[in-house]
Amino acid sequence: MRRIVCRSFGPPGRLVLEEMPDPQPGQGEVLLRVRAAGVSFVDGLMVAGAYQLRPPLPFTPGLVVAGEVAGSGDDAAGLPAGSRVVAFSFDLGGYASHRVVPARAAVPLPEAVTFEVAATAVESYSTMLFALTRRATLSPGEWVLVLGAGGGIGLAAVDVARSLGARVIAAAASPAKRAAAIAAGAQIAVDYEAEDLKTRVRELTGAGADLVTDPVGGPFAEPALRSLRGSGRYLVLGFAGGSIPRLPLNRVLLENRTVIGVDWGAWARGNPDGARALVTDLLDRVAAGALHPVAPATYPLERAGQALTALAQRRVAGKLALLP
Repeated sequence: MRRIVCRSFGPPGRLVLEEMPDPQPGQGEVLLRVRAAGVSFVDGLMVAGAYQLRPPLPFTPGLVVAGEVAGSGDDAAGLPAGSRVVAFSFDLGGYASHRVVPARAAVPLPEAVTFEVAATAVESYSTMLFALTRRATLSPGEWVLVLGAGGGIGLAAVDVARSLGARVIAAAASPAKRAAAIAAGAQIAVDYEAEDLKTRVRELTGAGADLVTDPVGGPFAEPALRSLRGSGRYLVLGFAGGSIPRLPLNRVLLENRTVIGVDWGAWARGNPDGARALVTDLLDRVAAGALHPVAPATYPLERAGQALTALAQRRVAGKLALLP
């Protein structure tokens, strides 16, 4: 097998490609021939040593892969060789040509969904489906403000909110990312670096947004919070902007607003059966045409460092996949 290895924390240019014997599945495990591996912003943070959880060195990045079952251990029935699957495992190891995962972490992949789309949609779309149907209940007709709307998680937020009947305001910094958000189903796109976000959202909605999804944090968090109507909900998904904001909690108190944390990964680790059901539901929605993840840009496995650099420098609208 071929795999990418991080031997020291730092810039992604330090990643190396190694060859080694194919791994063998143990009890309750399956061996996958990886056809596509998702590349995420979190992968880059882990490689840099800047994520809240530091994996022990050396490690192979990558959470989600899609491919075919190449073998199985004992007690791994139901996934015969050749089965198309998508697998999410928090043990990392996705940037490789082969990967062993627990059988319960491998979900059958409908024929209508490509390996590339599955590998790149599961993390972001599962997060947003979890956010908008489990952590908060989004109702048809509500206004949703999506920060970072041109990135992978932002585009997923736009698409999932649209599919649930919401009206979406997409906030993004570049024309290309705003155009991508409109194509994903947003009604309106705003430049939150050039416009007063609170004023613009209130102009568009009348009373304010019903819900904010924020994977960015930084200086845009407070104006987004202030753009909410009374009893609005603010979903915290991450801090891609680089800093954790200090929100004025008096604005939460006075307007009866709610701040909600969203960590699909933590929930999935503690609720594997629920996570499998959610991913199955997600893939069914994609196969049926209810959700429309965009086809990702692709890099060969050996250029994993360049892919992560492109994401970190925000030169990507949408998602990236590695092709082993």
